[in-house]
Amino acid sequence: MVFRLRQIDVTADGRRIARDADIAKSHLTVGRAAENDIHLPDLGVEPQQARIAQLGTDQIGVEAAGTLGFLIDGAPARSATINCRSGAELRFGSSRISVSLDADEVVLLTLERIDTAVGENDEKRGVSLAGVMPSRRWVSWIAALLILGLFLALPIASHLTRGPDHGPDPRARVIGDGSWSPGKLSLAHHALEGRCETCHVRPFESVRDAACLSCHKDVHDHAPPTRLANAQGNASVGERFLRTVAYRFGKPGPGACAECHREHESAGRMELPRQQFCAGCHGSLRDRLADTKLGNAGDFGMLHPQFAPQIVTDPANRAMSRISLDDHPRENNGLTFPHKLHLDPLGGVAKMASTIGADRGYGNRLVCKDCHRPTEDGVRFLPVRMERDCEACHSLVYDRVGPTFRTLKHGDVNQMIADLSVAQPSRVVVPIRPRPGEFAAGGSYYANLTGPGGGGILQRAFSRQGVCGECHTPVYKGGRTSVLPVTQPTRYMLNGWFDHKSHRQQTCSSCHHATVSSSASELLLPKIAECRTCHLGEGSSAPVPSSCAMCHSYHPAPTAPRRAKPDRN
Repeated sequence: MVFRLRQIDVTADGRRIARDADIAKSHLTVGRAAENDIHLPDLGVEPQQARIAQLGTDQIGVEAAGTLGFLIDGAPARSATINCRSGAELRFGSSRISVSLDADEVVLLTLERIDTAVGENDEKRGVSLAGVMPSRRWVSWIAALLILGLFLALPIASHLTRGPDHGPDPRARVIGDGSWSPGKLSLAHHALEGRCETCHVRPFESVRDAACLSCHKDVHDHAPPTRLANAQGNASVGERFLRTVAYRFGKPGPGACAECHREHESAGRMELPRQQFCAGCHGSLRDRLADTKLGNAGDFGMLHPQFAPQIVTDPANRAMSRISLDDHPRENNGLTFPHKLHLDPLGGVAKMASTIGADRGYGNRLVCKDCHRPTEDGVRFLPVRMERDCEACHSLVYDRVGPTFRTLKHGDVNQMIADLSVAQPSRVVVPIRPRPGEFAAGGSYYANLTGPGGGGILQRAFSRQGVCGECHTPVYKGGRTSVLPVTQPTRYMLNGWFDHKSHRQQTCSSCHHATVSSSASELLLPKIAECRTCHLGEGSSAPVPSSCAMCHSYHPAPTAPRRAKPDRN
């Protein structure tokens, strides 16, 4: 037994295409599943909805195979017997199957979708508005012209007709220019919202550097233009072509302000430059600038030179030099100060701190914050001051007149020499509390400010065990005794920015190993390896992915000077 399945398709221009296929089976299955003999991809049809079987040469039987039945000549049914000579019409979902006999007496099943059948289209056209409405093409043209008029022609006309002296009046603003804005201005430029011409001086032209510099007058260049051009290297043919095309359409060339500072990104802070912006030159800077003193830097985790802080190398002349931490530099700032002695929890200093803690705010022992006090903004630390941070233990009392104690003036060597020259060496001053360390003999201060021994009072005061030599380096200058000047740098990293406040969740000892330092010449700065435990490059999975702009400023500013300003006392 053979069924002839004829499938009717309609092309886009209305032509009907018939495809015949003979199926040599005694019965056919109908349904949505692909394995059916008659596959109907319609969600309104069950996976297996009906079964069609031949009952004779000119009769077929149709039986529902699922929960849904079918329509035969418009009437619902679950089973039916059809005489193929008289014909019938079966409907399954949006498809219909016409049953008839072909010319060679073969059962013919003609399958077509109802919505593509000619009769159905004719019926739809009878109640359609297509005859009185514009075509889709015309609707598209009308919509395009309407958009051009509202969002291009109207703003341009409003801009040209409001006159040159429009002022800040909101009624004089350009109508519809908000539709041209890709987003809100950043927080820094929020006051310019709605005043596009402040930056976009000429219509249909990108923002030029002159517009930026009209407000940002104090912005410094990153480097001389010639060196910047050499650092960027020669552009490829493709890059030069793209730059030429961009320039023709009003975009400024490389190095322009707008290339790095992107506006209309959000209403928050302007996004920092991406790492690649800096690495484009600095990643292989030595290859293009042979005379540069900078090392190649393209990623903090993988390509960055060791830190090179500026330290005091000649205290007498207050000379400072940049030295890499890989060279294990020693600083000579004029002090002889052992951190380990002062931070030892079992030492004499700890005992003294616990004794005077109620008066000075110390705990059971000294900690970093007792001497190192942060600046008001929390970024750095104030220089250590004798009167504020040291004199609680290192008293400079040298005489007593009745109930009044006479104290040396710290920092003024000439005044100190004058005061000690008239002091009485034999007099013993008994203080309120004992002096720490080896000078607590009998719990008394000696008028010569040293332990018992020979020599003049000035000589003993400036000796290595005297009150001055205990912390300072004695020298002979101009024929008289003095001490090396003390220089306390407020910044060690001149070309990078470090914020202590941002690292307040860390302890001091996690970066500065002061508890094991027995000499003031030891530079207690962390190396780059210690910073990399948290900070790696911009695209890394580190706890703190760090781009170049996190620590480096492209434009030098007074808040981050290139030359350190050391504290001198």
